[in-house]
Amino acid sequence: MRTFNYRRRKLTDQVMRGLSALATGCAIIPLIAIIGYVLTIGAGAMSWSFFSDVYQPPSSAPEPTADKPAPAYDPNDPFADISVAPIDAAGNVDPTVSVYNAAPRGGVLHGILGTLTIAGIGLLFALPIGIFAGIYLSEFRNERYATIVRFCCDVLSGSPSIVAGVTIYVLVVLQAKQFSAVAGSMALAILMIPIVTRTTEEMLKLVPETMREAARGLGAPVWYSTLTVVLPAALPGIVTGVMLAFARGAGETAPLILTVLGSNVISMDIFKPMAALPLLTYRYTESPYPGENTQAWGAAFVLMMLVLLMNILVRVATRKAGGNSR
Repeated sequence: MRTFNYRRRKLTDQVMRGLSALATGCAIIPLIAIIGYVLTIGAGAMSWSFFSDVYQPPSSAPEPTADKPAPAYDPNDPFADISVAPIDAAGNVDPTVSVYNAAPRGGVLHGILGTLTIAGIGLLFALPIGIFAGIYLSEFRNERYATIVRFCCDVLSGSPSIVAGVTIYVLVVLQAKQFSAVAGSMALAILMIPIVTRTTEEMLKLVPETMREAARGLGAPVWYSTLTVVLPAALPGIVTGVMLAFARGAGETAPLILTVLGSNVISMDIFKPMAALPLLTYRYTESPYPGENTQAWGAAFVLMMLVLLMNILVRVATRKAGGNSR
């Protein structure tokens, strides 16, 4: 009987381990498949100029068919648009190449800088509100309004991103009569705040109560023990939540369409329209030019790698900090 029970428990353990491994694979496979697919299609756009150059006009010739092949650029045509002519490595017009089949032109440097700027400013807006709200929900969880704040935070985290964009469009863009990067940052901050708040609350709850009692036993007031003892102990988890909020904001498109509008040049003026990788991906996807369609996949891959790289760097940094503290 004991042997039968042991075999049954061992079989159950093996089955559950297998199901856990299967579930882990199902969670990882989509990520690998998406990254691989985006990289495969966007590989044609990858070059040094793609990362170091800004927007350049695409080819303007109509799509070739069997009856009407793609025309080549004619340098003798006085009506030919040289701005969309294929350019060779020496920077000269190449009349032997079809302008429609020319390689993608320009890059996404303005989009990379714009994404970092807009999402970074949005994070600056969201951090103080989200962290202090999380402290309130964790350290004063029995207060009268804690349940209301928590409920509102959950509703806000589940609301469509377009709602944040419309709100800032009505309250900021229409009032200022100007699309701007700071308006886009405000819209992204609305999406980041609930993530930072709930992450901060959960991480602070994991801090042992004995640490709070020890600090208060030494005469430290509640606010001082929270800021100097409890908050540093939960810092690695909070930083991870902050990066999740940054990733959410950096990948949003709808709020930026209504608030930032976009730009084809590098601009560091946060009170003017600015480029962003999600906007470039959206615009290039709608473009009738194959070169810009390829660049859309390239911009999507750069955005994915940017978010992934920042998450990896933060995890490595927080792990080293945790090891040094021990």
